[in-house]
Amino acid sequence: METTALEFFRRILETPSPSGYESPAQQIVRDYVADFADDVQTDVHGNVIAVRNGDAPLRLMLAGHCDQIGLIVQHIDDDGFLYVQPIGGWDPQQLIGQRMTAWTDQGPVFGVIARKPIHLMTDEDRKKVPKIKDLWLDIGAKDKEDAEKLIRIGDPVTVELGFTQVRNNLAVSPAMDDKAGAWVVLEALRRIDKAKLKCGVFAVSTVQEEVGLRGARTSSFGVDPHVGIAVDVTHATDCPTIEKKEEGDVRLGKGPVVYRGPNMNPKVVERLIAAAEGHKIDFQLGAEGRATGTDANAIQVNRAGVATGLVSIPNRYMHSPVEMISLDDIDRAADLLARFAESLTPDAVFIP
Repeated sequence: METTALEFFRRILETPSPSGYESPAQQIVRDYVADFADDVQTDVHGNVIAVRNGDAPLRLMLAGHCDQIGLIVQHIDDDGFLYVQPIGGWDPQQLIGQRMTAWTDQGPVFGVIARKPIHLMTDEDRKKVPKIKDLWLDIGAKDKEDAEKLIRIGDPVTVELGFTQVRNNLAVSPAMDDKAGAWVVLEALRRIDKAKLKCGVFAVSTVQEEVGLRGARTSSFGVDPHVGIAVDVTHATDCPTIEKKEEGDVRLGKGPVVYRGPNMNPKVVERLIAAAEGHKIDFQLGAEGRATGTDANAIQVNRAGVATGLVSIPNRYMHSPVEMISLDDIDRAADLLARFAESLTPDAVFIP
């Protein structure tokens, strides 16, 4: 992976994009793609759409969502402690003991989520599974009036952002779900050989996937693609406690996962496989027997229907502050989508 591309990935991971909010990360996306896209647009919903060869008769949409799960300030009590609602799906136990950031009009505000020390817990306390309504964010305020000098109801909150590389070219960060996918579709757009491009490619950094696939729905209506590929994360099963018989054998570093199932057009799937095999790109196969809950679901049923595929990045510890992916997997996924785009011609037929 080129240094510039890796630095872009690091920057979007370290920039907030809580689902449902105007995202500073999307401005970084716009700045990055401006060097190689023919056109860059931001729609009213906040989706960033980068285009190459946009006037071609066949339109391909690549979608990866930039939004991340977070929290929203719901209440400030008299002592200045903040209570929150979830944005997206949280396991509350992941939040205890975390360093947090509230993103306010006056800038980021540091805080922590904790609970009663174990020394003071009763046996009954220790058995309880915490709920988000029982957790509080401590920003060090003296009282409610002091907290309200910085915080307003409705301010978004994320875990403290950061990016760390570990052994075997793996990387850990919050929001790998799904800034990894957003990076892949934008990097794929950059890697396409212009001389081989016969279709229009619209790479979309979508919004609000975590609260209902909303950005993919609006952007796909606007782009009106014939073919759509969503890039999201999937559960890596190469760690303890996950049953491969139920979730499949998905491993970090073995390549992106090409999914088969009713949410995926079979001809798109076979073209993805052919592109991977023809260019010696490592990949894995996955199966999903229903609508996937990814942007692929919204794209597939846009207008009169879109020939849709799903390419996923293996991710350990999804929806946690320590999501782990392989940098090799996202690199291969970008190559796969670039080669797939180069294979499309205006006469391609995707009717099953």
